[in-house]
Amino acid sequence: MPHAERMLPGRVIASALPPGPRMAMTAHTGRIAIFSASVGAGHDGAAAELARRLTADGFAVDRHDLLDLLPAGLGPAIRTGYHRMLVRAPWAYQRIYSSSERAGGGGPAARALLRATERRVLRALHPGTGAVVSTYPGASQVLGSLRRDGRLAVPVLTYLTDFSVHPLWVADGVDAHLAAHPVTAAQARAAGARTVQVCGPVTDPRFRPCTGAERDRARERFGLPQKAPLALLVAGSWGVGPVRQVALELRDSGAAVPVVVCGRNEALAARLRADGIEYAYGWVDDMPALMNASDVLVQNAGGLTSLEAFAAGLPVASYRCIPGHGLTNAAALHEAGVAAWIRDPADLKNVLTDLTDGPLGARQREAALALFTRTPDLGPAAEIARRHLRGPAREGSASVTRARPAPRRLAATAAVACAVWACAVVTGGATALDGPTLVRTIGHSLDLDDLHPGDNHGTGPEGRHS
Repeated sequence: MPHAERMLPGRVIASALPPGPRMAMTAHTGRIAIFSASVGAGHDGAAAELARRLTADGFAVDRHDLLDLLPAGLGPAIRTGYHRMLVRAPWAYQRIYSSSERAGGGGPAARALLRATERRVLRALHPGTGAVVSTYPGASQVLGSLRRDGRLAVPVLTYLTDFSVHPLWVADGVDAHLAAHPVTAAQARAAGARTVQVCGPVTDPRFRPCTGAERDRARERFGLPQKAPLALLVAGSWGVGPVRQVALELRDSGAAVPVVVCGRNEALAARLRADGIEYAYGWVDDMPALMNASDVLVQNAGGLTSLEAFAAGLPVASYRCIPGHGLTNAAALHEAGVAAWIRDPADLKNVLTDLTDGPLGARQREAALALFTRTPDLGPAAEIARRHLRGPAREGSASVTRARPAPRRLAATAAVACAVWACAVVTGGATALDGPTLVRTIGHSLDLDDLHPGDNHGTGPEGRHS
């Protein structure tokens, strides 16, 4: 989602996030931790908005990136492997996604890696933490295990950032799974979640329907044509998927002028401009204004940007989706009636015309905006606050004995980390890496200093968290 990361201040204190409307409930005091992961921008974007809302209601919020807490410095290698797999070998990602979906979760290597992360997650928590939230499946697995085993005595909640629910999202021990829509909730229950609540989406309040005058000003600001229908094409913060093909198809269909946001993929933006796609951008700071300028959103992943389009009253079409979660999200959004799923290129022109100036677009806008009609005290942040207040004694409840691991445990952790790193990066990402690149990844990603007993990575409030 090509703008969400820029809305985040990075790893800074959550209270520094931009102010927004306060939740309509009594202000509280307490501390809540949110665990996300910097793969793309959707998980971080949801975490940022939850943090903003909770901070506005009086809570201290600590944000953590699970990739920062993986042993042996594996986070960057896994992020890079995942990115390159999506770009160079999407078929491999589809195979991994489908096999883990059939198996009901990750394999032995993934489970071993997450177990090796549990102690680090506990050390990262502030002693006064009263509730913990996950916006990433791996974090849900770690936190659920800690909660189930009694090592974490405070409520754990998972906010499901996608409309579709992969089994990895559902973890034993998690107190509640928070869903944006009943379709999502049904999938979570089918995957084994015991407590699921429909709380609506989480989006930045800057995304909202606009007036005709605001639309005209937004088009003028971006230098866009005032009268032509505009199709905003997005492909995540990494600009992955067949974006070039879709942009050319949009132009040639004549249904709308393509306006393409390529995220951090500046090379793709330059290639599109060379193809004659006049309105091709890299990173865009003000996505709310660009959505206000557009008539329809065409997306391929179904994550945070789709939710933001719903909040802006912008019809959404899923087309030529990326493998794995892109396809399952497209199916779930279509089932929910909030996005059209174009599976046949021959239907592209007719569907886009119906979305921009027809009954399909009107129905979809109504269904999408209905997701945001809940009062603030029924939203996900309010439910997290309630769980915090109903939880056990606060002070010290999230802390653990911070004894240094025994040498035998250190050796075992090192062995597991090396084995898991090999599985995750080689079998998961090597399909997308050439030999020299893989060797460089090995050399730069495996930091054995991270295993020293004196390491205080992520400990307490001074660890690497926001």
